[in-house]
Amino acid sequence: MLENYLIVHKSVLPDYFEKVVEARRLVESGRAGDVSSAVKMAGISRSTYYKYKDYVLEPAAVSDGRKAVLSVMLAHETGVLSALLTKVSDAGCSVLTITQSLPIHDRAGVTISLDISDMPGTIDELMKSLSQTPGVENPKLLAIE
Repeated sequence: MLENYLIVHKSVLPDYFEKVVEARRLVESGRAGDVSSAVKMAGISRSTYYKYKDYVLEPAAVSDGRKAVLSVMLAHETGVLSALLTKVSDAGCSVLTITQSLPIHDRAGVTISLDISDMPGTIDELMKSLSQTPGVENPKLLAIE
């Protein structure tokens, strides 16, 4: 997955990329109550935010390191969360936090923060393994440090 990223100086990019990062920070810190408030404060449209929010990361979020935050959608079926956690454990990662939403339309969003300091493989290998797990859909790397 990290081979899909480039480090580019922000001076050569349109300013809305930096504003997307700013809006995400406002939402995550709680300084903005919701995405609508955050994009207004950052000076971008909601469509710009949603178009780029999963693709524009700060440099600290794409460097190799000790912690990673992942997002996945899980089918609302017995054993899917267990299978996901088994894959994480088999990859040598430790779960730091896990948050699962209520299932809607038989899918539940899960956000997992991991300690990857003892992981012998790469984050790319873990992401590929998760994407091949039955019932696990759309795994995304949100941050890594």
